[in-house]
Amino acid sequence: MQSIIRISAIIFKELKQLSRDRITFAMVVMIPLVQLLLFGYAINTDVRYLPAAYVDLSQTASSRLLLDRIRATQVVNFVTHYDSMVAAEQAITEGKVSAVLYLPADLELRLLQLHQAAAKTLARPAGHWVVDGSDPMISSAVRGLRLMPLQEDSKTITKTAVSFEVVSYFNPEQRTAVNIVPGLIAVILTMTMILFTSAAIVREREQGNMEFLITTPIKPLELMLGKIVPYILVGFIQMLIILALGHLLFDVPFAADLLSLFIITFLFICASLALGLLISTKAQTQLQAMQMTVFVLLPSILLSGFMFPFAAMPEPAQWLAELLPATHYVRMIRAVVLREAHWFDLGFDSLCLLLFSLIALSIATARFKKRLD
Repeated sequence: MQSIIRISAIIFKELKQLSRDRITFAMVVMIPLVQLLLFGYAINTDVRYLPAAYVDLSQTASSRLLLDRIRATQVVNFVTHYDSMVAAEQAITEGKVSAVLYLPADLELRLLQLHQAAAKTLARPAGHWVVDGSDPMISSAVRGLRLMPLQEDSKTITKTAVSFEVVSYFNPEQRTAVNIVPGLIAVILTMTMILFTSAAIVREREQGNMEFLITTPIKPLELMLGKIVPYILVGFIQMLIILALGHLLFDVPFAADLLSLFIITFLFICASLALGLLISTKAQTQLQAMQMTVFVLLPSILLSGFMFPFAAMPEPAQWLAELLPATHYVRMIRAVVLREAHWFDLGFDSLCLLLFSLIALSIATARFKKRLD
């Protein structure tokens, strides 16, 4: 009986302490809530509204009808059009669109051949799709548009399905590893960089070094930069290990511009480290720092486009994902490694990472300065 009383006292004490630890208590509630919302609402494996473009050299009623029927499938969303395939292919390389539909100038003749029963077996495809094959899910979704049944709205359009060729760029074999390995760099760097620095200030406090730091002439910004710089080298080492093993073990192609690769990785490492420092100025213990790191890591994995197509997510989830550094880096690392893009072709994502780093570092510095007062 006395043992039960003592155990009950410890249980009451732990619950009381947990209720006073606001950050831990918030994580207990928020982590399952966030996971439920992400998996139930934001994560969607049905690919819809992929950003696409078209090159219509026909400019006829038939071509407009074809475009309307393809829009009706909701698989792609034609966000723009180009006058030539050269410009369209550059847009795929830069990641502006995931697919391009090419309709040739002789579209009417091809549809007329299809209309004639004797020529059905000899009819040429009405056009072709050019797809960013670096993501097999996107490529598979567009391949579902190879045959388009059309209503008989004109002399040249019949109920017979109109066919399209599908050309996959960058990953014609549709191997999943080609898509996963570059994205894995973003996940691993997010986890390690934030985890390393999220405990930086907390560790100084727990080890009793905070009083020493206060008495030194070092400025808050100098302390923050000193905490960040050593881990930049660690991040580059991790990136090179993943790319090298991915190439050796899974035959992931590697034809990237090394300068672009190092520039975008440097921007992402700085953003992740700055976020870790920001967490470190908020957390009171290393356990809290780890919990907050997990809270950031889950959305980074699920919303960044690493596992699920970014375009398939609802707009509110996409807005939230744009606030995460991993979202921008996943797009950039796949563009540089798989599509041979250059860092200056990825200006929007580069600017977002730079601004995120500056804002997070400024807030972390200001918060630490307040603690010195």
